[in-house]
Amino acid sequence: MAIAQSAAVAPDAAITTDPAPDKKNPALIDTFQLPSHGALLNALIYVASGAGPHPTVVLLHGFPGNERNLDVAQTIRRAGWNVLFFDYRGSWGSPGNFSFAHCIEDTAAAVAWLRVPANAAKERVNAKRIVLVGHSMGGFMAVEAGARDPQIEAVITISGADMGMTQVLAAPAAQRAAFVPQMAPQLAAEGMAPLAGTSPEALAKELVANVDEWNFVGQAARLATRPLLAITSDDGWRGPAEALVAEMEKDGTQHASTVHMTTDHSYSDHRIALEEAVLGALAQLGQ
Repeated sequence: MAIAQSAAVAPDAAITTDPAPDKKNPALIDTFQLPSHGALLNALIYVASGAGPHPTVVLLHGFPGNERNLDVAQTIRRAGWNVLFFDYRGSWGSPGNFSFAHCIEDTAAAVAWLRVPANAAKERVNAKRIVLVGHSMGGFMAVEAGARDPQIEAVITISGADMGMTQVLAAPAAQRAAFVPQMAPQLAAEGMAPLAGTSPEALAKELVANVDEWNFVGQAARLATRPLLAITSDDGWRGPAEALVAEMEKDGTQHASTVHMTTDHSYSDHRIALEEAVLGALAQLGQ
């Protein structure tokens, strides 16, 4: 399906050039509280210039979310897409308790909010064209939410983390609990300060308890009908991402691919390259 919008620019131009202003339908930012399971999450949406309706990216941050990728969000908007960004329950001041299950639910709630006709009309959203873009744990959430919602148009993961689930899944069920003491310090090292109502031990136990359902590579069959781009770096998460793409290819997809960049987990010295990769994938959806 072609991208229907009045202010789209070529991907390379979107990195360096602002679109022509549209006084009647200007680019804007709208902050709001996103309802999810009784909580009101901190959220914002970058609305692209032009009457639209615009295809929309839900941009999912990682654990705990120090790198928000809002530079990528601005570039996506310059290319004519809206971008919805929010903080999961219990993270960065959003009310509630943080958990991985809540993050999965919150991602689905964000997509549902975009599909409410009044919200779509107000924010110039094409509710039939929603793409999930997730960094690190956000990539895990994008895979989970995309697998559960066949109406999601495409998924892009940036150092998508399987959260250690592949290793746990390979172990006999009776031995999986032994991974909790290994996983908890790793989670703690990522930084727990922005997260409320949880602990590294509780999160590690949650991952182990849900390993069969939250099977990162195991979502391949449910994703195989949609495009997926896995962007990877030298941070240790390349293996699971490439395994996911390989499994999707076994299921017959011709729309899954990987791009590797020799940089760190935050793509600190590859921000432009990251933008180019994301925009290139979005541009292909309009062809």
